[in-house]
Amino acid sequence: MSLSGTLYIISAPSGAGKTSLVRQLLSRDSQVRVSVSHTTRAMRPGEVNGSDYNFVSLDQFNDMIDKGQFLEFAEVFDNKYGTSQAWVQEQLNQGIDVILEIDWQGAQQVRRLMPDAVSIFILPPSCEALRARLTGRGQDDASVIERRMKDAVNEMSHYAEYDYLVINDQFEQALGELQAVLVARRLRQSVQQQRQQALITALLSE
Repeated sequence: MSLSGTLYIISAPSGAGKTSLVRQLLSRDSQVRVSVSHTTRAMRPGEVNGSDYNFVSLDQFNDMIDKGQFLEFAEVFDNKYGTSQAWVQEQLNQGIDVILEIDWQGAQQVRRLMPDAVSIFILPPSCEALRARLTGRGQDDASVIERRMKDAVNEMSHYAEYDYLVINDQFEQALGELQAVLVARRLRQSVQQQRQQALITALLSE
């Protein structure tokens, strides 16, 4: 029996540092990959198609919905985002852990289809810190930031639907806590029994 990877859902309000945490996690853990979502939003400066997102037209996105190709999809800030079900399943079948960076709406869809998924919610240390991070990006005007703050409160209200809760106050501590979740999952008896079967057999044969 082959060892399947674990599907992780990571959600957070905009500005909580989710993307930075996941990027560092990937650089330190070779056993996990992040799903590259499809989106209808415009490409931002510095982004790379196929790496940051798969940028598609609204017609292309809707066609993928009609064909049932998304594990989940949602509309956020007037743009659509979706996760390729085939790609995720292919990675899991190879024993690779997969991270989905999605909002609470997408998380609910994924849980219905894949109830074994492990979910993690990231919170900022305060509303003031969240506002400062959003303002510090220098990408949005005051009206957009106010809208993002309002949407952030709605996003954060769904934290209790998740298995784990990480507060991103000190970056390295938050990163360590994320790593701890992944390591703990891999040390489960059922997983280790498969991965270390030869060692266990040898130890019990004495």
